[in-house]
Amino acid sequence: MASLIPSASVKGFQDGSRYDQHRPSYPLEAVESLLKHLQVAGLEGARIVDLAAGTGKFTELLANRRERFEIIAVEPHDGMRVELEKKGMGGVKALKGEANSMRGVESQSVDAVIAAQAFHWFANMEALQEIYRVLIPGGVFGMIWNVEDYNAPESWVATTRWESKLKDITWASGNDNPRFRHSQWREVFDKQLESTPLTIQSADPLFSLPIGEETVKFTHWLSPDAIWDRFHTLSQFAVLEGQQLLDVKRQFDEAMAISDTDKNEHGELPVHGRTYIAWTSAVPGAPLREGG
Repeated sequence: MASLIPSASVKGFQDGSRYDQHRPSYPLEAVESLLKHLQVAGLEGARIVDLAAGTGKFTELLANRRERFEIIAVEPHDGMRVELEKKGMGGVKALKGEANSMRGVESQSVDAVIAAQAFHWFANMEALQEIYRVLIPGGVFGMIWNVEDYNAPESWVATTRWESKLKDITWASGNDNPRFRHSQWREVFDKQLESTPLTIQSADPLFSLPIGEETVKFTHWLSPDAIWDRFHTLSQFAVLEGQQLLDVKRQFDEAMAISDTDKNEHGELPVHGRTYIAWTSAVPGAPLREGG
């Protein structure tokens, strides 16, 4: 079975420790809301797959919950998974696997599947079928993204001029791999309704429509150096070297020079964004079909 890991993801996330250090965690308000929609908030010992768990940024939040979840952290990238395993989190089993092949996870065995900061990498029917396979009937698939203003969809208005400038840099990066900001990840849910001579005669969705959606705004105070460290973890920039990286850093510094926002007493700027959550339930009895 072919790998679903884009080359940009493999190269951009090679330094798992840097990613873990500079990427933010998730607002507890958003996490609580997502878990309620997944019907596992307050459910003692619920079994959850943290799909594409990375270094365990979201896994940590699950492991620290009062429900004592049983968590299966599925991650294909060796460097990321090593960082996750170093944390020694209780109730967490780390597995090497991908969205289209969660070996070691039995069919209809988990209450929820969560993809944190990741579903855009594998938003296709093959992955959706595998997620459906491991969920119990009526189980819920959840997605969550931290979306800084500078990495947001074009329709989202940046809070400050310097963040708008960084957003222009992000959108001009020229990388073809779909990210959350491109909104292409939504299309796979609509494709459930399509049928072809190679599938079934009627289109029976695996997951309920429309998907549920919520956003929670956040503000992080960071120094310009810390903002660069975070900005540089975006996969399209993390792969850059030499003059290309210097050019992006120069543009970044120009954005930082825009003085439309006051720094706090520590010399930090407010970084604005939204945490976006989405969820959809597995339709009981839906036929698993080939293709997509």
